[in-house]
Amino acid sequence: MTAWLRLAIVRLKPHEPGVRTMQSPPSIATESFSDASAAVARLEEIYERNTKFLRDRFEAYVGGEAITTRARAYYPFVRLTTATYARLDSRLSYGFVAGPGVHETSVTRPDLFRSYLTEQIGLLIQNHGVPVEIGESAEPIPIHFAYRRDINIEAAITTGENSLVTRSLRDAFDVPDLATMDDSIADGTFELQPGAPEPLSLFRAARVDYSLRRLYHYTGTDPEHFQNFVIFTNYQFYVDAFAQLCQQRLQSGEAGLDAFVAPGNVITRSGGATSGDAPTRTPQMPAFHLVEPGYRGISLINIGTGPSNARNVTDHVAVLRPHAWLMLGHCAGLRNTQRLGDYVLAHGYVREDHVLDRELPLWVPIPALAEMQVALEEAVEDVTGLEGFELKRLMRTGTVASVDNRNWEISGPEMIRRLSQSRAVALDMESAAIAANGYRFRVPYGTLLCVSDKPLHGEIKLAGMASEFYRRRVGQHLEIGLKALERLKQQESERLHSRKLRSFAEVAFQ
Repeated sequence: MTAWLRLAIVRLKPHEPGVRTMQSPPSIATESFSDASAAVARLEEIYERNTKFLRDRFEAYVGGEAITTRARAYYPFVRLTTATYARLDSRLSYGFVAGPGVHETSVTRPDLFRSYLTEQIGLLIQNHGVPVEIGESAEPIPIHFAYRRDINIEAAITTGENSLVTRSLRDAFDVPDLATMDDSIADGTFELQPGAPEPLSLFRAARVDYSLRRLYHYTGTDPEHFQNFVIFTNYQFYVDAFAQLCQQRLQSGEAGLDAFVAPGNVITRSGGATSGDAPTRTPQMPAFHLVEPGYRGISLINIGTGPSNARNVTDHVAVLRPHAWLMLGHCAGLRNTQRLGDYVLAHGYVREDHVLDRELPLWVPIPALAEMQVALEEAVEDVTGLEGFELKRLMRTGTVASVDNRNWEISGPEMIRRLSQSRAVALDMESAAIAANGYRFRVPYGTLLCVSDKPLHGEIKLAGMASEFYRRRVGQHLEIGLKALERLKQQESERLHSRKLRSFAEVAFQ
C-alpha cells in the first residue's frame, strides 16, 4: 500500500465481508482564513484532492483490482465561531449568524460556487470581524458524487467497457444516503444534537450534489450553465420565443452576453461558434440559458404541467441559490370581467395543489414580495404603454388558486364555492408550488399569468382558439418577464433578498 494513504482500523460491519480497514487520503489540518478568496481556494484544494482519490480507487475497483479496504474521503467544511450577541446592521437579511457559538456547513463543488462562496464567506468575515476555518468535515463523499455526471459513463470512459464489478459498491465505498439528504434546515425542523455546530447554510454538501445531478437529468443542461435569474413556464411556445430572441441578441453582437445554451449543452457563443450535440430525446423539463458574466443571465425552464413538476424542479434549482424566479404561464380567468389575454399579477395563493402541505403547512402565508411585484407591474407598463387606472383594463392583481386536478371545472359546486370564497381571480396548477418553494428556500418569487380561457363563463380552451391566443400573447408576455428580471438585476442583492423570507434564527448563507 502506498505511503500517502492512511489506514484506520474499523469494526467489520455485517454488509462488508472482508473489508477490515479504511483507506483515506491524509488529513488536511483545519486552518483559519481572513481572506475569502484564500478560504475558497482551500475548499477547492480539499474537494479536488478528495474526489480524485475516490475516482482513482473506484476506477481501480472497476478495472478488477482486489479491494480489501474501504475507501472514504470527506467533503470540506466552512466554520465560523463567534462569542458575542453584538447586534449587526438590522437591514441585513443574510451574511451573519444570529448569536454566539460554532456555525458550520459542508461544501461541494467550490469551483461551481466560487463566486457565491467568496461573497458569503467575505460577508461573515466582514460582519463579525473574525476569521473562518476551513477543513475536512465528517460528511463522507458518496462515490457517485465524486464524478460530475453519471458514475457508470465516466468510469467506463476511463477503464474500458469490458470491466466487470462483481461486488456491491457499498462494500468498498460510501453511497448516497437519502435519509441524510433532507431539507430539515430549510423547513425549520432541524434538531441540533448536543455539542454539534449550528448550520451555516440551508443545504449540506450531499444534498446539493444530489440536486446537481437531478438538474442535468431533468433539464438536459449542466448546472454550470444555470443563471441567477430564472423563468419557469409550462408551454413550449415560451421556449420557442425565448430561444429565438436569445439567438437574435447574440447575432446582433449585444454587449454583455456570453452564450446561449440549449439541452445537450449545445452552446452558441456570442461570436457565432456552436458546440455540443442536441439530445436524441427531449428532456422532461428542458432548460435554456442566456449566459452573462457572473451568472447574471436568465435561465428558462419548461416545467410542463402540474404541481408535482413545479415542486420537483424548484427543489433542485434552489441549491444554486438564485436571486429570483418567476412563473410565466397561462391560467383560467375566474371573473367574467376578464378577457382572454389579460394578465394576472399574483399577490396571494390558494394552495389546493397539496405538494408541499407537509413541509409548509397551509397555515403558513406566502406573502407577496414588494420588489418582485413592483418590477413586474412596471414591466407590464413599459411593454403595454398603459399605466395607472388604464392598466387595470389589461392586468388584475389578486389571488391565484393552484390545483392538482386538471379537470377542476367539472368537480362540482363545492370547488367553485371555495374559489369564490377565496376571492381568487385566476387558477392554474403550478404557481402556488413555485411561490411556496421560493418562500421555503428563501428565493424571491413572483407570478405573472395570462388568461387563456374562462371555463366558468363558457369560454373553454379549444385547439384552434388556443393557437390564435398563443400567437398573439406569448411574445409580449415573455418580453414583460424579461424586462422584470432586468429591473431586478439593477437592485442590490441585499435589498432583493427580502427579510420576509428569513426565520427567527436564520442561517448565514443567502
